[in-house]
Amino acid sequence: MSIIHRTTLTPSKLELLSAWLPAQPWHLGAAGRTPELSKVGGFRLDDPRGEVGIEFMAATDGSGDSPVTYHAPLTYRGAPLDKAEHALLGTTEHGVLGRRWVYDGVHDPVLVTQLLALIAGRAEPQAQSVHDTPDPTVTSHFAESGRLAPDASWTVADGPHGTDLLVRTGDRQLRVRVNRVLRPEQGEPQSLLGHVTANWRLADGSQARGLFAAVHEASTE
Repeated sequence: MSIIHRTTLTPSKLELLSAWLPAQPWHLGAAGRTPELSKVGGFRLDDPRGEVGIEFMAATDGSGDSPVTYHAPLTYRGAPLDKAEHALLGTTEHGVLGRRWVYDGVHDPVLVTQLLALIAGRAEPQAQSVHDTPDPTVTSHFAESGRLAPDASWTVADGPHGTDLLVRTGDRQLRVRVNRVLRPEQGEPQSLLGHVTANWRLADGSQARGLFAAVHEASTE
């Protein structure tokens, strides 16, 4: 169970994201423009071992002509993750836990394992800011029970349209697209093998809903 501490982070998560975001291949902002981010939604997953914080954050950049909402899967660790320097956003000082290492979570095996468990129905989404509270607004689905086994292996590929987890499970390969730019969808998706769908808040205060992750056959676009 994740414990949500009401304390300070220096620098904040959004400050770390603002510095990291412009270098990413899926960033849509103008070169040289510093993002102006605000947190607008998301959810958490529990690490079964209780060691790694796992958050799927929706953050809107209001620095351009039109706001863009990004999806940032993040992990928070009490020590550096081995061989993951390329995925490190930075460190922050937590008012209770001390120094925390913040990572782009798609490169952290704990987050990926729990994301696949969520898609397969083995993990329960948790509220972003309240500990020990499931979030029923986050929905997940997988059409082929058993194909996302707990011992699945994967590789990670970042690109202009998002981050692909190429997941080997049994004798087939799936592509889990982690959407990095969130766009509202009309209704729950019907044509995908699997998905994770959640809400975020628009600038006018209304709620949008869309795909945070989508599962395809590896050979499809």
